[in-house]
Amino acid sequence: MSFAGEATTGPDEIQITTVHRRRAPLTRFFLRRLATGALTLIVASMLIFAATDLLPGSPASNALGKFATPEETHALNEKLGFNHPLPVRYWNWLEGAARGDLGASAVGTANSGVAAPIWPLIHDRLLNTLTLALTTAVLLVPLALLFGTIAALRAGKLADHTISTALLATISLPEFVAGTLLVLLFFSLLGWLPPNSFIPPGSPAIDHPKLLVLPVLTLLAASVAWSARLVRAGMLETLASEYVQAARLHGLPETRIVRRYAMRNALAPSVQVFAVSIQALFGGVIVTEVLFSYPGLGAELVNGVQAHDTTLVQGIALVIATFYILVNVIADVVVVALVPRLRTEL
Repeated sequence: MSFAGEATTGPDEIQITTVHRRRAPLTRFFLRRLATGALTLIVASMLIFAATDLLPGSPASNALGKFATPEETHALNEKLGFNHPLPVRYWNWLEGAARGDLGASAVGTANSGVAAPIWPLIHDRLLNTLTLALTTAVLLVPLALLFGTIAALRAGKLADHTISTALLATISLPEFVAGTLLVLLFFSLLGWLPPNSFIPPGSPAIDHPKLLVLPVLTLLAASVAWSARLVRAGMLETLASEYVQAARLHGLPETRIVRRYAMRNALAPSVQVFAVSIQALFGGVIVTEVLFSYPGLGAELVNGVQAHDTTLVQGIALVIATFYILVNVIADVVVVALVPRLRTEL
């Protein structure tokens, strides 16, 4: 029975309203994290610009070499805008980066005589690095969950000891050691894979899957080991919780308990672990790309540092910082989406 003037609400309207109320906090949290990420990126850009500006010599003098005349150095500084004060140069660089313009390479401009924009120089290399990192990340998550879950379910048994020992041995190997051992195994001994991963310019890395195997295995070696150990710890804590024990007392099958209850709650903290592991890929990818002659962003960053190409280093560092922050934002949102209790705390 309803009173006069009272709006009646059907089941559909109630369901829609309930869903809307549940989603609104997650949306606000996402926008708030996105805004925080943008501020973090601005701070990171300040640090990147200030750190590279402290390097000895000007970008123009480093690009032209020690035999350049003062007039040539002044002309190149003027062309690239290096004669302006530091705050003006930073603002121009930041404004251009917001529009997708990372500036011009000092070395490229000095060699060609015309402005050499950075974005075309790193576009293909960025795609190669993303292909390498995403392939590794796609394999990282299921492998870490598999090994971590098996070790937790067989805690104290042979399977747990075997997996934990293998993970501990793997996590202690730096990327260049793991990569070297993989080359010795798959190239020198077995002859299955090439020792380097040089991809022809203009050709997507995804078209050469055989060249991706050794770099991906090298990146997986440490990241899977570290992630799986933390997944094991989270799963053990979840399996010892009261609600899991109550589910066992009610006679629910162990596979159902793990899949429906334990895995979901253990996965929430594991998301942050995976986020840190994926971020670490961008650090390990530099060593891996140099080791295998892989034409990616990390190798180009090393080339820029060796050539004292300040603007190129600034652009690549800003791109890497952007991906770091995006991974953090996505991980935080996924955690809140996985744990409904956190939605009421926003």
